Amino acid sequence: MVVRLVRTALAVLLAMGAMTEAVILAQTAAKTPAQAPAPLILVSTAWPPFTNQPGQARVALDLVETALGRFGMRATTTFVSAAQYTPALLEGRFDGSAAAWKDEDRERMLIFSQPYLQNRLVLVGRRGADVSAAKLADLKGARVAIVDGYSYGTASEMAGPAYVHATSEEDSLTRLLKGSVDYTLMDDLVVQSIISSYPENAAARLQIGSTPLLRRDLSFAIRRSRPDAEAIISRFNAQLRGMMADRTYNQVLHMDWIRADVNGDGVPELIAGSDHPGPAQPMKAYSLFGEPDQMKGPGNQPGFYVGGTLYGDWASVPDSYKIGAAPAPDPRRASATIFTYKW
Repeated sequence: MVVRLVRTALAVLLAMGAMTEAVILAQTAAKTPAQAPAPLILVSTAWPPFTNQPGQARVALDLVETALGRFGMRATTTFVSAAQYTPALLEGRFDGSAAAWKDEDRERMLIFSQPYLQNRLVLVGRRGADVSAAKLADLKGARVAIVDGYSYGTASEMAGPAYVHATSEEDSLTRLLKGSVDYTLMDDLVVQSIISSYPENAAARLQIGSTPLLRRDLSFAIRRSRPDAEAIISRFNAQLRGMMADRTYNQVLHMDWIRADVNGDGVPELIAGSDHPGPAQPMKAYSLFGEPDQMKGPGNQPGFYVGGTLYGDWASVPDSYKIGAAPAPDPRRASATIFTYKW
């Protein structure tokens, strides 16, 4: 009975999302001529694994372009240097950006979507290192690798360590393992990819912090002067929960389990990337928002979204989902892996 009620409630919520989309479509049709909207010309820096050229790891662009494509909006992205990015975004030469952080200057010029990802930078050291720092100021005097061109934070937020510039996430890890730096700052998505792809090497050679030292919500933004900006942002927002429910997020992020609010009740659930996630309750999941690892702690009993149904606990998940071979990789899954490394 509980499962049936949960299933019914979820169906109602998804139907409400469809109704919201229908209302937005009707309002947009009433205000604009019946013609295809002008494609969006967006701007970004090359910031792997979030933004990059096609064929490379570019999870933010993949998510945004997928959401836009669901209501017929096309977008292309021009890449500029980190120094050119903010002026290009604010001067009106582009329609906006698929991956942007909010600040006061940008909000005056741009309409931002709901956050669809969160950047969380965590501290990574060699095995046995002290990674308990709660802020970068606690690392005064330490040598910390950062990747050139990566947007980290303001000067005051970054005060403390001595920074060593690396050309890529892979280069920063090499410097760490060779001992030329004490730590490296990595996004939690990259860290989880390392743990998933190289569990033995990660356990034997790395010490990973549990407290994000910097945190930013990532949004899609369009300049306010574009006439259809509000309609595009509204329709984009309407796609996000459906992309969680249909495993698009799992596929793009290369995560077997993600943690997100799939039914809109304000409480995140664990969302399986396949109909056969295995016999054991997952011990880790990538959180779209919040703390890197919300699986630990007493009384933490998340719901589980498997096979299109939300279950209150792992015991309620039918055994048919817990047995059988794992399916072949989904053809919609992004071809470029998040992180590769030769140990």
